[in-house]
Amino acid sequence: MTNEDPIIIENLTKVYKRFTAVDDLSLSVKKNSFTGMLGPNGAGKSTTLKILSNLTRATSGSVYLNGYDVALQPKNALENVGTVVETPEFYAYMTPRETFRYLGKILGMSKERIATETDEILEKVKMTEWADNKLGTFSKGMRQRIALGQSLLNNPDIIILDEPTSGLDPRGMAEIREILKDLRRKEGLTILMSSHMLHEVNDLCDRVAVVSRGKLIVNDDISNVIGVNGVRKIEIKLINETNDDILEKIKNICNVTEAKYVGKKSIEIVLKGGLAEQAQLLSDIGALNIQVYSLSSAENSLETSYLDLVKESI
Repeated sequence: MTNEDPIIIENLTKVYKRFTAVDDLSLSVKKNSFTGMLGPNGAGKSTTLKILSNLTRATSGSVYLNGYDVALQPKNALENVGTVVETPEFYAYMTPRETFRYLGKILGMSKERIATETDEILEKVKMTEWADNKLGTFSKGMRQRIALGQSLLNNPDIIILDEPTSGLDPRGMAEIREILKDLRRKEGLTILMSSHMLHEVNDLCDRVAVVSRGKLIVNDDISNVIGVNGVRKIEIKLINETNDDILEKIKNICNVTEAKYVGKKSIEIVLKGGLAEQAQLLSDIGALNIQVYSLSSAENSLETSYLDLVKESI
């Protein structure tokens, strides 16, 4: 492979009897990116990640991890890869420390390295306090943190996650997200994560791949995806009450396609473009001298673009 992207999917197809789960899907994941894979139920997200993890075979097409064909060279391909795919299962009678020791031996790690990595990972996933407790006594959120920890055991440069917060309560979700936020700061680490939660992808990821009916719809920076259809909603909050004069001035700013009141001291605008246009908007609003104390993207920006993309693919 000559492409330097650490995850490459080429013309991937997976057929189960008469159902096509993945349909000629091609996707490249950039190095040091955190890519969120979005799509409706049955879109092919989990199947794609299983093929990447060598848990199932493709009907046709190829997948590569760090330049190695997963089907032909699975050991080399998965050597520097950590995965959490499907519901993690552990031996209930073992502790996290024993589990990591067992997995480390399978990976061919030395005793010294296993011990060092175990302590560091348990601290990273905030499970040091429970290092010697039986896994059978853990909540689902605690087991999920251990699952995420085991994916880090071999110090991978690629991590593949299939809905890592699925089935967790709000606290468990928040804990996993905080761990993932810390991980994304690691230089050289590439993360591919499937999720149903748009706000989760918006919060964690810098790129998004949208799939529908087994086909890739878009693969781009989140900021560009939000602006795919010219939809970037931004709310401006003012110290003083708004008036028609202020509203008219904002409407006349370049790339603003719509502006309306959403409160006595708030205006919502629709901006055409991406981050460069948003930066220019900040400058233009500052020049109006209208005492803005907050400017934020609307929460449903990614949701709006995602629903439009999926609807168009049907």
